[in-house]
Amino acid sequence: MNIAVCLCQVPDTASVIGFVNGTRDLSRVNWVMNPFDEYALEEAVRLKERFAGSVVTLFSIAPGAAKEMLRKALAMGADQAVLISGTEVSDPFQTARVLSRAILDFYRDALPDLVFCGKHSTDFQSAQVPLMLAEMLGIESVSSIVKLSATAEGLQVEREIEGGIEYLDVRYPALFSAEKGLNVPRKTTIKGVMEARKKPIDLLQVTIDDRAFVSMTNVKPLERKKVCRFVSEPGELIRLLIDECAVFMSSGETNGGTGEPR
Repeated sequence: MNIAVCLCQVPDTASVIGFVNGTRDLSRVNWVMNPFDEYALEEAVRLKERFAGSVVTLFSIAPGAAKEMLRKALAMGADQAVLISGTEVSDPFQTARVLSRAILDFYRDALPDLVFCGKHSTDFQSAQVPLMLAEMLGIESVSSIVKLSATAEGLQVEREIEGGIEYLDVRYPALFSAEKGLNVPRKTTIKGVMEARKKPIDLLQVTIDDRAFVSMTNVKPLERKKVCRFVSEPGELIRLLIDECAVFMSSGETNGGTGEPR
């Protein structure tokens, strides 16, 4: 069984993101593997351990510094990794396009049996890439799965929906995005880290002409300073809400008998 796992880097939540002359300062950011991708990787490794002869391949669009993240993923049980460069992606569509080209180029004659992604990245949280990638590869997909059972003939998955659980039967090949609760990702061991140093990380150039559908034009730091005002009576509070906060009363209430909506 060939299993592909898509990984991305995100800022550690403890990192400090600054702003200099209106632009983001990422010099103090510590980049880590997207937490939801860890669930995807763990599930892929578990299937590899269950089905003899399976191979888990990692795919990541990231700078050269991401090799450390890939080494950690290899130490968790993946067999090989592909670091993709050549195109600077700026939206989910471009990300999915580059990943699809890389996967198709790597496997060439046949699609992988399974593709795993995290539900979403913890920085932008768009949750669009997995479903776009599945469409571009032309395979079935289920998002945010919390349980997976696999046999040689097919797969049974569960996903939480509002008010219950959805049960689905899926055929190979398929793409799944992993939700928290699917499993508990393993920790790396010294033996795993040593073995990871011998596993290959291939560099793959992918160039696309597709324009981004979404672009970030401006970023502003969050203003945490708040102004607190105290009033002595309810009437003063109502006046402030109407005059300064543009809060309108319901149409059934009138302003002081004038007949005008308040």
